[in-house]
Amino acid sequence: MIYTRQQLEEYENQTLAPYAVHSKDSKGRVYPEEEADFRTRFQRDRERILHTTAFRRLEYKTQVFINHEGDYYRTRLTHSLEVAQIGRSVARSLGANEDLVETICLAHDLGHPPFGHSGEAALARLMRDYGGFNHNQHSVRIVTTLENRYPDFPGLNLSWEVVEGMVKHETDYDIADAKDYAPELRGHLEAQIANVADELAYTSHDLDDGLRSGMITPAQLDGIAIWEIVNESIGRRKTETLDELSRHQIIRRLINFEVTDLIQSIDRYLRKSSVKSALEVQKLPYNVVGFSEDMYRRNRELKDFLYANLYRHYRVVRMSAKAEKIVAELFGIYQKTPAALPPGIQELVPERGLERTICDYIAGMTDRFAIDEYKRLFDADVLP
Repeated sequence: MIYTRQQLEEYENQTLAPYAVHSKDSKGRVYPEEEADFRTRFQRDRERILHTTAFRRLEYKTQVFINHEGDYYRTRLTHSLEVAQIGRSVARSLGANEDLVETICLAHDLGHPPFGHSGEAALARLMRDYGGFNHNQHSVRIVTTLENRYPDFPGLNLSWEVVEGMVKHETDYDIADAKDYAPELRGHLEAQIANVADELAYTSHDLDDGLRSGMITPAQLDGIAIWEIVNESIGRRKTETLDELSRHQIIRRLINFEVTDLIQSIDRYLRKSSVKSALEVQKLPYNVVGFSEDMYRRNRELKDFLYANLYRHYRVVRMSAKAEKIVAELFGIYQKTPAALPPGIQELVPERGLERTICDYIAGMTDRFAIDEYKRLFDADVLP
């Protein structure tokens, strides 16, 4: 049996909650297109994101650990996939639109430059007098302008709700600027789910990578409430060595606890608010997606621990300093000598301006490419 788009939309009507975003009710695209025969709008948007150059580059962009430090640590690509998996699980349990959540999750980090937050900090400083740089805004710019894949329009021409969800992406490290996407409204339910799925994923998986690397030890986590709860739940004693299997079990149990708490908490908020439509969710004076008070406090404690003991670990700080130096010196030489830019990049300068062109070029680099480019430009023993 073949399911047409119209049948898939009808299936959404029958299965999604009234407060979910239904694909047939989308505000549409900037450039009108015939919709696909066998995919909903959001399913089509998801596939457009998966086929972008920016998405493929995430494989070699830093999460916490620089790419060459090992093949087992998270990258921006694996992080995005893990966020999408968590987001879908939450959406499915609450009758939200899984396809929309997944699409936003897969797109949320497209604009990250090389070297994670260190690279972003360097570009933000260098672009202060030229319009600034923010990876969240750059993600939106990639899907609306920079990806050149279609003859009839710039970017990917994604549905309004996908771009709105990207624009309104907010975490501890992301600040939304929604001036062109109904700033008076909160993110829709699916956008809010993507936001919290991102935080949940990076907290639990950074803990996993920190333990795997040896930069943090189980003993350091003694007294951290959520760590104690998870260890007790699997019957692990503090004196036991944390082997690889136990670490996997702990992280898996941690994510399960958090997702369960999140789903139950969202359900309470939704029932309390008595919302009957997606728009009513957006008009509320508060977000409906969030943890219980107890879990929020436990997460805050774990995040503070990771900041002090992993993100500020001397090995991470040293690499961050290197990363900022690489980005700053690449920017500087391109700015001083634009002819050092590849010809195809130079051609963009009249349209975008020199500094924005340089910023776009560097932001698109992977960690590995940025390091190699730095060597080509500054190491006399490396051929250009």
